[in-house]
Amino acid sequence: MVQKVIEIVGTSEQSFSGAADNAIQVASQTVRNISSARVQEMDCQVENGRVKEYRALIRIYFEVER
Repeated sequence: MVQKVIEIVGTSEQSFSGAADNAIQVASQTVRNISSARVQEMDCQVENGRVKEYRALIRIYFEVER
């Protein structure tokens, strides 16, 4: 088996886990055979002293089709 790895950023107004989930859901619409995902980084956008948006940098692993 050979796997390819891509990095994407998911966002959510509610949580870091929501941001990660959004990233995986959107990626799965166009990427087949996703086998795992790893959260590389988490950060958030702050506005007026409050969190405006949570962001998660996700590394997606999927099998290369032959």
